[in-house]
Amino acid sequence: MSPAPLPVAETAHGATGGITTVDGALALARQLGVERADAQALLAHLTGHDRAWLITHGDAPVAAEGLMRRLAAGEPLAHLTGVQPFHGLLLQVTPATLIPRPDTETVVDWALELLATQPGEPMVADLGTGSGAIALAIKAACPRARVTAVDLSADALAVAHGNGQRLGLAVQWLQGNWFQPLAGRRFDLIVSNPPYIAGDDPHLPALRHEPLAALTPGGDGLADLHALIDAAPGHLNPGGWLLLEHGWDQAAAVAQRLALRDFVDTGLRLDLAGRARASGGRLPGPATG
Repeated sequence: MSPAPLPVAETAHGATGGITTVDGALALARQLGVERADAQALLAHLTGHDRAWLITHGDAPVAAEGLMRRLAAGEPLAHLTGVQPFHGLLLQVTPATLIPRPDTETVVDWALELLATQPGEPMVADLGTGSGAIALAIKAACPRARVTAVDLSADALAVAHGNGQRLGLAVQWLQGNWFQPLAGRRFDLIVSNPPYIAGDDPHLPALRHEPLAALTPGGDGLADLHALIDAAPGHLNPGGWLLLEHGWDQAAAVAQRLALRDFVDTGLRLDLAGRARASGGRLPGPATG
């Protein structure tokens, strides 16, 4: 069964602005300093055609001026189109959720490698799920996994639940703060892309259109990473794994905390730019299978 169609961006985000042509919109994008690829992606979404069609239909009318100006002002392309690709899935996103980044696919790939070695129906938890990106990517690639996803934000969970329904992927969605709604439950794999940007990071203002609570816990950015590592042993089966995304300069601190909490077989994975992006470790003991 094919996924249900995604909502139209102009319905979700307001009027698109004056009508121009495809060539006129691209000329405006150049004038405003918008990257051509982003401008073409926006026009492809608005017209329902691919970039090849745009090249041969430059005189086609399109209501894009307003959205192009918003793109130039720094509003994310994903918020204007309402969608973001992630690990082969097309996800709905809104200002209530973090926009999934390609670097986060590093965590998903690592999780899938581990799940491939586990028999039966491994239990997986995704904490701070946002749009549901990690949980849904794991479920799509490993249907036998029993996936539970948690987020504190009701608005984010509504987006994630909608993505799961549209994609036909069965994930349990729970609202709460980290492990709070998982009392008494244990998993074979716990994954998370928690807030980890330092509170004084100079890049934060550029991310002003995304929820601040999903980006930074304040301070040095390690608070939520530490909290997850400290609590995870109480929710992992023997031999279970914890995988965490983090900042490029936080790998050493995360590894130290994992060792402090007696995780073994610790390691890290690099992102697309070759920077340390994810760290993880295994709880001692044989996997329960």
